[in-house]
Amino acid sequence: MNLNNKQKQFLKGLAHPLKPVVMVGGNGLTEGVLAEIDHALNFHELIKIKVSAEDRDTKKLIINAIVAESKSFLVQSIGNILTIYRPTEDKRISLPRG
Repeated sequence: MNLNNKQKQFLKGLAHPLKPVVMVGGNGLTEGVLAEIDHALNFHELIKIKVSAEDRDTKKLIINAIVAESKSFLVQSIGNILTIYRPTEDKRISLPRG
């Protein structure tokens, strides 16, 4: 499953008032950070993550690793803030059809 533009726009609207729930700091992407991201996705489905990386390429690598490791979908990435989505069994967020 991939997200189409209509679904991404819908999720961006839902994510707008959210604050980052996970921060990726100087230690990078550790097992503890990945576990916290997994827990937050299981609880919320849609979360924001703050990635503190000086280098643009490093930040891109961290973002790609987060999406791959958490098996989530990238909704958007603006500056240091990353928004990702992963549906749960309960499907709390019902996406519009394509």
